[in-house]
Amino acid sequence: VLARVASGGRVSLAVAAIAVALSITLGALVGITAGYHGGAVDAVLMRLVDGALAVPRLFLLLLLLALWERIPVGAFILIVGATGWFGTSRLVRAEVLRLREADYVQAARALGGGAGRIMFRHLLPNAAGPLLVAATLGVGEVILLEAGLSFLGLGIQPPTPSWGGMIYDAREVLVSAPWASVFPALAIAVTV
Repeated sequence: VLARVASGGRVSLAVAAIAVALSITLGALVGITAGYHGGAVDAVLMRLVDGALAVPRLFLLLLLLALWERIPVGAFILIVGATGWFGTSRLVRAEVLRLREADYVQAARALGGGAGRIMFRHLLPNAAGPLLVAATLGVGEVILLEAGLSFLGLGIQPPTPSWGGMIYDAREVLVSAPWASVFPALAIAVTV
């Protein structure tokens, strides 16, 4: 059980870290583009984000993952990461709207800085604080999401160990060997 919890931890943390990195990257790109350019670009991008936020993420994941009988880990990470950036984009957009009229941004514009330079050298580093908080909270959310989907049989597929999959496998011996499900559950709780 200890070996599978340790190995499952590696898988669960890798899935969470890579999926959150992907979602933070996508969210930051959309948010900084919408916030910096404003106008029609902002309106179109934010209406798309609003539409995506209207669909519950778990429902969308269940729908996408039900199409595969056995999903590869890489595809699972890609799907989880690609469905998690909507809130991040709104957060980055709000921060960029606040920062784009700052004196240092105006100075960069006056010195002839292009849009890309201003967005990625001046605005994005100064919007990194809320982005880092969102990423930290996102890791815990993705660990819970991955464990729940693996418990349902839609996430990481056996024989690859996953904390949610271990709890699912241990449901048959819950009375005679409760440690088989208690330790993966404790690992999830402590990590999140």
